[in-house]
Amino acid sequence: MTATPLHLPIGPLTFDAVADGPLDGEPALLLHGFPESGHAWRRVQPLLAAAGIRSVAPDLRGYSPGARPADPAEYAIDALVADVLGLADALGWDTFHLVGHDWGGALAWHTAGRFPDRLRTLSVVSTPHPAAFLAAKHGGPAADGDDQAARSGYMATFRADGAEDLFLADDRALLRMLYAGSGLDEQSAAAYVDRFTTFEDLQGALNWYKGADPADASGLGPITTPTLYVWSTEDIALGRTAAELTAGEVEGPYTFVELEGVSHWIPEEAPEALAAALVTHLG
Repeated sequence: MTATPLHLPIGPLTFDAVADGPLDGEPALLLHGFPESGHAWRRVQPLLAAAGIRSVAPDLRGYSPGARPADPAEYAIDALVADVLGLADALGWDTFHLVGHDWGGALAWHTAGRFPDRLRTLSVVSTPHPAAFLAAKHGGPAADGDDQAARSGYMATFRADGAEDLFLADDRALLRMLYAGSGLDEQSAAAYVDRFTTFEDLQGALNWYKGADPADASGLGPITTPTLYVWSTEDIALGRTAAELTAGEVEGPYTFVELEGVSHWIPEEAPEALAAALVTHLG
C-alpha cells in the first residue's frame, strides 16, 4: 500500500496529513507530539495498513502551514479537541480509533474525556492521564527517585517569551540537543531539524505549551473508552510514577504496555512493538 497526502479543511484552517491503509479499513487518527509532525508515524502506518487499518496522521495545529494561528490563546484545549473532531468529520468518520503520542497523547486523553461517544478505542503513547501527571508532579520524588517535577522543569523555558529565538539560535543548537539528548535517532532528528527553520515554525509548535492550562485536567470526564497506554522505561520527560497512576483514571477496559529500554520516541524507535499493541487493541 502507498501513503497518500491529504489536505483536510476545518473552517478557515487546512491541515496536511498522510493516509495509509485500505479505504474500508478500521479508521484510526494518529496525533503527533512536540516537536514533530505526522512524519512521526511513518514507520507505524505501513504496519497498521498491513493489518487492514486505515490510518491518517495529520500535521496538527501550529504544524500545518495552513493551520498556524500566532496567538497562544488559539491553542486552548477546546480548540485542539475541536480540531480532532473536525479532522474526523472531514474524513467522514462518525466514530474512530484515536491514537496520540506526547502532546498528541494529552490531546487524545482530553478528547476521550469530553467526547467518548466519538471514539471506538483510545490509545495513548508515552503521555500519562493529565490528572495522573499533575499528581506525580505535585507529589514530590517517589520512593524509587522518580521526580516528575524535575522531569518537567523544561516546560517553563518552552512557555517563556522568546523561546522561539532560543531554539533558532546557533543553527538550532537547542533543538538538536533536545533530540539527541532524549534518544531520537539521527535520521528522524535531521528531518525535524530541517522542518523547524523559521520563527513561525517554532511559534506554532511552542504555542502548545504557551496555550496550555493545568486546570484543563479538572474538565476531563471519566475515561470509559477501551484504553491502551504504552509507556517506555527510558522516557526522560515522563516517569514511572505518573504512568502507574494512570490506571486509576480509567474506568473502562484498560491495557498497560511497558517497553523496556525504549526512549520517549516510541513511534520512531519501536514501531513494530507499538504497531503490534495497536493492532491487538484496535481489533
